[in-house]
Amino acid sequence: MVSISLCMIVKDEERVLKRCLDSLQGLMDEIIIVDTGSKDATREIAARYTDKIYDFPWIQDFSAARNFAFSKASCDYIYSADADEVIDEENRERFKALKEALLPEIEIVQMYYGNQLSFGTVYNYDRELRPKLFKRLRTFCWEEPVHEAVRLTPIIYDSDIEILHMPEKSHADRDLETFRIQISRGRTLSARLSGLYARELFISGEREDLLKAEEYFTALAEAEETPLEQMKEAVCVIVRAARLRKDYLKMYRYALKDVASQAVSEVCCELGQYYLEEKSYEEAAVWFYNGAYETQAVLDIRCGGVIPLKGMAECYAALGQQELAREYGDKVAQWRSENP
Repeated sequence: MVSISLCMIVKDEERVLKRCLDSLQGLMDEIIIVDTGSKDATREIAARYTDKIYDFPWIQDFSAARNFAFSKASCDYIYSADADEVIDEENRERFKALKEALLPEIEIVQMYYGNQLSFGTVYNYDRELRPKLFKRLRTFCWEEPVHEAVRLTPIIYDSDIEILHMPEKSHADRDLETFRIQISRGRTLSARLSGLYARELFISGEREDLLKAEEYFTALAEAEETPLEQMKEAVCVIVRAARLRKDYLKMYRYALKDVASQAVSEVCCELGQYYLEEKSYEEAAVWFYNGAYETQAVLDIRCGGVIPLKGMAECYAALGQQELAREYGDKVAQWRSENP
């Protein structure tokens, strides 16, 4: 049977840490807690479960903190957990079975991450597979009988274990501030991180968050080297920010930049919202229809479903077309039932 090190980074988690560690009792052979500056009873709670508690100064970098935690592990595998996660009894049994039967060639185990939409910030789905268990030391292996090469891709196993994400509040403020700090330090965000920033802004960002991010995404959209997909993510943020500022010339300019290369649902919804606010209901309905049926969402799945459908219902109600308003109202309820 393999051994497992639990590695966690924490800060001010006194309300949820005990719940998390209790749910993992008996599954872990080593518990490593890295504290990034708690001012509550987090360390005292952690000390009831382990003496391997380390300090790591917070430098606005989660990867640096996690790498430090991983460096302290000594078991065969490392399980990475956040303090607001819980494994229930059914999934504890699945975890025990996995631990007893895990083949040594497996390097990453994915587990279902559930309840993501509670205080979600970048999530479009309530349940998805995530890498959670990692082999601590990787064995390099040659493959192919001729023109041999070292295998670079890890061997991944998708388990049936489900972890419940049970946050007590949204982390959007913290995440968005971290993005802004990284940009202010001159860091170039990767395509992945830039996309997550855009998605978090679109799903959870407040008006001021969008306005503060507008300059960054405008520069990104204008850069010649920006790939089309990343440009479209940037345009979604720009169009919304410009609409909120009532800079309609900029809104149209970047909306047309998107429409010229296969529009996305988010931009259609922004145009629909603009015309709705202008009481141009027929024009608004056209853009909402495009958002729902003619385009795909790139940041927020709701922009390809419930948001434009609700917009059409509102437009037709304002136009006195009650039958169509009821029809789209029913479609809103249907979409919500299919996408809880």
